[in-house]
This record gives sequence, structure tokens and C-alpha cells, in this order.
Amino acid sequence: MKAKIKPRIDLENRTKLETVIPLSVPFIINVDPADICNFQCKFCPTGNKELIKKTPGRNHGIMSFELYKKIIDDICEFEKPIKVLRLYKDGEPLLNSGLADMIRYAKEKRCAERIDTTTNAVLLTPRKNMELVEAGLDRINISIEGIDAKQYWEFCKSRIDFEKLVENIRHLYENKKQCEIIVKVNGDILTEEDKERFYEIFGDIADGVYIEHVMSCWPEFEIKGVEVNKEFGIYGQKIKEVQVCPYVFYSFSINSDGSASACFLDWSRKLIIGDVKTESVKDIWMGQRLKEYQKMFLMKKRKTHPVCGNCGQMSHGQPDDIDQYADRLFEKLIVSRREQR
Repeated sequence: MKAKIKPRIDLENRTKLETVIPLSVPFIINVDPADICNFQCKFCPTGNKELIKKTPGRNHGIMSFELYKKIIDDICEFEKPIKVLRLYKDGEPLLNSGLADMIRYAKEKRCAERIDTTTNAVLLTPRKNMELVEAGLDRINISIEGIDAKQYWEFCKSRIDFEKLVENIRHLYENKKQCEIIVKVNGDILTEEDKERFYEIFGDIADGVYIEHVMSCWPEFEIKGVEVNKEFGIYGQKIKEVQVCPYVFYSFSINSDGSASACFLDWSRKLIIGDVKTESVKDIWMGQRLKEYQKMFLMKKRKTHPVCGNCGQMSHGQPDDIDQYADRLFEKLIVSRREQR
């Protein structure tokens, strides 16, 4: 097998957040090319079409290129490039036909050290592969939802040509140039034989492959039909709940309609901290609404929040634990706010 056993996030050589908070420039900004999806996966609220119809602010659809250009131009206002521009949040990015143009524009502006995306890959074609590669995509995370067409139908209610999917991923790997390819699957829905088959199929057509555990990461969304792993977190780590959410200190998200969310898991649009149509990206990052979330977490009041209080990401998915530094970081945050004035 050519591929490394490697998860979709960087677990090694992570920056110790307690040494850099507060950040004047975010590490990661998620920008959602589309908040709609062609799948109906059991674990994801976007796949629950009836739920999304009843959720204010959802089903916006495709982000316009004009709005996207404004976002990238805004990001260029930071004193240095962000580490990662992540073209993904709620939906399937490939549903936006201008995805390659979005990558190219950000590359030309040099606003980010790396551009990546996450996709179910069903819409990949040899032509689309080359568009993404030539545009300069640095990493693509591919979510596999089974090892045959039958499993795909059972898990995400989508009829696919599995062999064609594999061949398109193979074509991407053979022509990837600078683009790193990570392929992952939810292992808790697979038999041991299925897991071996996953490695056989994708081990030689990816740079990294990984079998994840099922977790319930979306606040206020109940997974049905799939059992959440009670022994391990998503990356096989021990389950440990933290009080301080680390994400709000180094990242935030911009939805396809331009509204900004404090969290990449804000599927229900209840954690809105701004709107890039009327505010700059930099002002949102430095703004009071995000700072209030940061203060809440550092005061260890997460459990009192109606959305964040029951977030499964804080027990099954987070790779950083800064709880023990909360008091010191709170003081640093207050001092930085005074200096901004």
C-alpha cells in the first residue's frame, strides 16, 4: 500500500494554542461554496432535507463568485496569509461549478498558505480533476460512505456507480501534481472484511487513507440509524470532554450566503457573528461577537450555552485541550482587547 495511514486533519506537529492565543490572524477560515448536498447521509443534518427546509438561513444554495471575490480580497487585508482556506462547510463543494475558479482566484491573491476542500467525490470526472489540479488545489479530503453501491444506498440514499467513483479518484491521483489526496471512511459501519477491502481499493490511489469512528458532532441534531462509538473518538483517541472549545480561537466560517458563523458545525445558523456582505472578514474576526464566545469558553461556561453545551465535538472530535490554560488566556484576551482600543 502506497498511502500512509493518515487522518484528514493534521494531528502531528500541531501549534500549542496556549502559546499563541489571541491570534491577530486566524489559522483557518472555512468558506462554503454550497450549503446543499447530493447525498442524504444519516449522520449529517444537511442530508435531512425536511429538517433543512424548516431551518431559517439554510438551503441558500451556491455562493456567488462576486461574494467569494469580496471574501478573498478581505482576507488579503490581514498582515499575513492565513494557514488554510477551507472551501467546505455544510454542503458538497463540487455542486458549485465555479469551484476551480474559486481556488484559482485565492491562489493568485496568495491569501492562504494552503487551500483544501472536502467532497464525497461522486461528481469528480477526469475533466473536473484537471480543473481542480490546474487551479492549484493543495489538498482534497474524500469522504467514502461505503465500499460498494449497496452500502452507499443504505447509508446516504444515493445510487452511485462505485467502480466509476474509484476510477475517477484513481485518475485524480495519477494527475494530482501538488494536490494531496486523503480518503477516509466511517469504519463503525463496516465489517473487518470491509475495512480490509477499503485499504485494498484506496491504498494505492491516495496519499493518505484513514478509517474513522462514528461521532455525533452536529449540535442539536440527533443521528438515527447509526450508533455513535462509545469507546473511541473520531480519530481513535480516548473520549475526553473539554470545556474550552479551541476552534473559536483559531478559526471561523463563512456560509454560502455570506453570513459568518463562529463554528464550522453551525448547520442551524444559531452562532452567527457577522455578515461579509456588510462587514470585512478582518472586522468579523476581531469583532466583539466572536470575542464574547471566546470569553464564554475561557470562563468555562460552555455547558450553559443552548447550542455549544451539548456539542459532541468537544468529547469525540477535538484534537486540542486548553482547559488548564483558561484563566491565563482569559487575562491575555482582555489585555489584547484593551490594546485594540
